[in-house]
Amino acid sequence: MSEKKIILDLAVSLDGFIEGKNGEIDWCIMDEDMDFNGFLSGIDTIFYGRVSYDSWGNYVPEADASEAEQKLWDAVHSKNKYVFSSQKREDDRAVFINSNFEEKIAEIKQEGGKNIWLYGGASLIKTFIQSNAIDVYRISVHPVVLGSGKPLFEDLKERINLKLIDTNVFKSGVVQLIYEPISGIE
Repeated sequence: MSEKKIILDLAVSLDGFIEGKNGEIDWCIMDEDMDFNGFLSGIDTIFYGRVSYDSWGNYVPEADASEAEQKLWDAVHSKNKYVFSSQKREDDRAVFINSNFEEKIAEIKQEGGKNIWLYGGASLIKTFIQSNAIDVYRISVHPVVLGSGKPLFEDLKERINLKLIDTNVFKSGVVQLIYEPISGIE
Protein backbone atom coordinates (compact mmCIF):
# COMPACT_ATOMS: atom_id res chain seq x y z
CA MET A 1 0.00 0.00 0.00
CA SER A 2 1.58 3.26 -1.10
CA GLU A 3 1.24 6.48 0.80
CA LYS A 4 -1.21 9.08 -0.49
CA LYS A 5 0.28 12.25 -1.96
CA ILE A 6 -0.84 15.74 -1.03
CA ILE A 7 -1.42 17.65 -4.26
CA LEU A 8 -1.72 21.41 -4.33
CA ASP A 9 -3.89 22.04 -7.41
CA LEU A 10 -4.27 25.75 -7.79
CA ALA A 11 -4.86 28.57 -10.23
CA VAL A 12 -2.39 31.46 -10.13
CA SER A 13 -2.19 34.70 -12.11
CA LEU A 14 0.87 35.34 -14.27
CA ASP A 15 2.13 37.68 -11.53
CA GLY A 16 1.79 35.03 -8.83
CA PHE A 17 -1.52 35.79 -7.09
CA ILE A 18 -4.09 33.15 -6.10
CA GLU A 19 -6.85 35.71 -5.63
CA GLY A 20 -7.34 39.39 -6.34
CA LYS A 21 -7.07 42.16 -3.75
CA ASN A 22 -10.74 41.69 -2.80
CA GLY A 23 -10.59 37.89 -2.80
CA GLU A 24 -11.92 37.65 -6.35
CA ILE A 25 -11.34 34.53 -8.41
CA ASP A 26 -13.48 35.52 -11.39
CA TRP A 27 -10.35 35.41 -13.57
CA CYS A 28 -10.02 31.63 -13.24
CA ILE A 29 -10.70 29.74 -16.45
CA MET A 30 -12.12 26.22 -16.62
CA ASP A 31 -11.43 24.74 -20.06
CA GLU A 32 -12.95 21.42 -21.06
CA ASP A 33 -9.50 20.26 -22.17
CA MET A 34 -8.13 20.72 -18.63
CA ASP A 35 -9.66 17.35 -17.68
CA PHE A 36 -10.47 18.44 -14.16
CA ASN A 37 -12.67 15.35 -13.83
CA GLY A 38 -9.57 13.25 -14.51
CA PHE A 39 -7.81 15.04 -11.64
CA LEU A 40 -10.83 14.47 -9.37
CA SER A 41 -10.87 10.75 -10.22
CA GLY A 42 -7.32 10.48 -8.83
CA ILE A 43 -8.19 11.83 -5.38
CA ASP A 44 -10.46 10.61 -2.60
CA THR A 45 -9.76 13.28 0.01
CA ILE A 46 -9.85 17.09 0.15
CA PHE A 47 -8.14 19.30 2.75
CA TYR A 48 -9.87 22.64 3.42
CA GLY A 49 -9.30 25.59 5.69
CA ARG A 50 -12.46 26.60 7.54
CA VAL A 51 -13.21 29.73 5.49
CA SER A 52 -12.80 27.86 2.19
CA TYR A 53 -14.91 25.00 3.49
CA ASP A 54 -17.67 27.35 4.58
CA SER A 55 -17.60 28.99 1.13
CA TRP A 56 -17.11 25.98 -1.14
CA GLY A 57 -17.19 22.74 0.88
CA ASN A 58 -20.91 22.25 0.36
CA TYR A 59 -21.42 24.55 -2.63
CA VAL A 60 -24.46 23.77 -4.75
CA PRO A 61 -24.52 25.22 -8.27
CA GLU A 62 -27.55 27.13 -9.49
CA ALA A 63 -30.42 24.96 -10.74
CA ASP A 64 -29.79 26.15 -14.30
CA ALA A 65 -26.06 25.29 -14.20
CA SER A 66 -24.77 23.00 -16.93
CA GLU A 67 -24.85 19.26 -16.47
CA ALA A 68 -21.03 19.28 -16.57
CA GLU A 69 -20.89 21.76 -13.66
CA GLN A 70 -23.45 19.75 -11.69
CA LYS A 71 -21.39 16.56 -12.22
CA LEU A 72 -18.17 18.34 -11.25
CA TRP A 73 -19.62 19.46 -7.92
CA ASP A 74 -21.14 16.01 -7.31
CA ALA A 75 -17.65 14.54 -7.80
CA VAL A 76 -16.09 17.10 -5.42
CA HIS A 77 -18.72 16.40 -2.76
CA SER A 78 -18.20 12.63 -3.01
CA LYS A 79 -14.70 12.97 -1.49
CA ASN A 80 -13.65 12.64 2.15
CA LYS A 81 -13.37 16.16 3.54
CA TYR A 82 -11.08 17.35 6.31
CA VAL A 83 -11.25 20.90 7.61
CA PHE A 84 -8.27 22.41 9.45
CA SER A 85 -9.59 24.95 11.90
CA SER A 86 -9.14 26.27 15.41
CA GLN A 87 -12.91 25.87 15.74
CA LYS A 88 -14.33 22.70 17.20
CA ARG A 89 -17.34 21.85 15.12
CA GLU A 90 -19.50 18.87 14.31
CA ASP A 91 -20.37 18.46 10.64
CA ASP A 92 -21.93 15.42 8.96
CA ARG A 93 -20.03 16.08 5.73
CA ALA A 94 -16.51 16.79 7.02
CA VAL A 95 -14.08 15.98 9.82
CA PHE A 96 -12.79 19.07 11.63
CA ILE A 97 -9.17 18.86 12.77
CA ASN A 98 -8.18 21.42 15.38
CA SER A 99 -5.11 19.88 17.03
CA ASN A 100 -2.18 17.54 16.28
CA PHE A 101 -2.24 18.62 12.64
CA GLU A 102 0.98 16.91 11.56
CA GLU A 103 0.03 13.65 13.28
CA LYS A 104 -3.45 13.64 11.69
CA ILE A 105 -2.01 14.40 8.24
CA ALA A 106 0.44 11.49 8.58
CA GLU A 107 -2.42 9.15 9.59
CA ILE A 108 -4.56 10.21 6.62
CA LYS A 109 -1.65 9.77 4.19
CA GLN A 110 -1.08 6.21 5.52
CA GLU A 111 -4.71 5.17 4.98
CA GLY A 112 -4.02 4.20 1.39
CA GLY A 113 -6.41 4.85 -1.43
CA LYS A 114 -6.21 7.79 -3.78
CA ASN A 115 -4.38 11.10 -3.36
CA ILE A 116 -5.33 14.22 -1.39
CA TRP A 117 -6.24 17.59 -2.89
CA LEU A 118 -5.00 20.49 -0.79
CA TYR A 119 -7.82 22.84 -1.72
CA GLY A 120 -6.96 25.78 0.53
CA GLY A 121 -7.52 28.63 1.49
CA ALA A 122 -4.50 30.78 1.40
CA SER A 123 -3.44 30.43 5.05
CA LEU A 124 -3.76 26.62 4.99
CA ILE A 125 -1.74 26.46 1.77
CA LYS A 126 0.89 28.74 3.32
CA THR A 127 1.11 26.44 6.36
CA PHE A 128 1.53 23.34 4.17
CA ILE A 129 4.19 25.06 2.02
CA GLN A 130 6.14 26.20 5.09
CA SER A 131 5.92 22.68 6.57
CA ASN A 132 7.17 21.05 3.35
CA ALA A 133 4.01 18.93 3.42
CA ILE A 134 3.14 19.22 -0.28
CA ASP A 135 4.12 16.26 -2.46
CA VAL A 136 3.00 17.68 -5.82
CA TYR A 137 2.58 21.30 -6.93
CA ARG A 138 0.05 21.40 -9.79
CA ILE A 139 -0.02 25.09 -10.64
CA SER A 140 -2.15 26.43 -13.49
CA VAL A 141 -0.85 29.82 -14.61
CA HIS A 142 -3.68 31.91 -16.05
CA PRO A 143 -3.14 34.57 -18.73
CA VAL A 144 -4.01 37.51 -16.51
CA VAL A 145 -1.96 40.00 -14.49
CA LEU A 146 -3.80 41.13 -11.36
CA GLY A 147 -1.27 43.64 -10.06
CA SER A 148 -2.13 42.88 -6.42
CA GLY A 149 -3.84 40.28 -4.30
CA LYS A 150 -2.94 37.24 -2.24
CA PRO A 151 0.41 35.79 -3.37
CA LEU A 152 0.93 32.05 -3.63
CA PHE A 153 4.35 32.11 -2.01
CA GLU A 154 4.97 34.47 0.90
CA ASP A 155 6.90 34.43 4.16
CA LEU A 156 9.04 31.48 3.09
CA LYS A 157 11.68 30.59 5.63
CA GLU A 158 13.81 28.72 3.11
CA ARG A 159 14.04 27.97 -0.58
CA ILE A 160 11.93 25.20 -2.07
CA ASN A 161 13.65 23.32 -4.88
CA LEU A 162 11.27 21.75 -7.38
CA LYS A 163 11.60 19.29 -10.26
CA LEU A 164 9.34 19.78 -13.27
CA ILE A 165 7.36 16.57 -13.85
CA ASP A 166 4.95 17.65 -16.59
CA THR A 167 3.46 20.64 -18.43
CA ASN A 168 0.12 21.09 -20.13
CA VAL A 169 -0.96 23.97 -22.35
CA PHE A 170 -4.70 24.57 -22.78
CA LYS A 171 -6.62 26.35 -25.53
CA SER A 172 -7.44 29.26 -23.19
CA GLY A 173 -3.75 30.06 -22.77
CA VAL A 174 -3.57 28.51 -19.29
CA VAL A 175 -0.26 26.70 -18.75
CA GLN A 176 -0.21 23.99 -16.10
CA LEU A 177 3.10 23.22 -14.43
CA ILE A 178 3.44 20.09 -12.32
CA TYR A 179 6.36 19.92 -9.92
CA GLU A 180 7.60 17.68 -7.13
CA PRO A 181 9.84 19.02 -4.36
CA ILE A 182 13.44 17.85 -4.32
CA SER A 183 15.80 17.99 -1.39
CA GLY A 184 19.01 19.85 -2.01
CA ILE A 185 20.03 21.00 -5.46
CA GLU A 186 20.39 18.43 -8.21
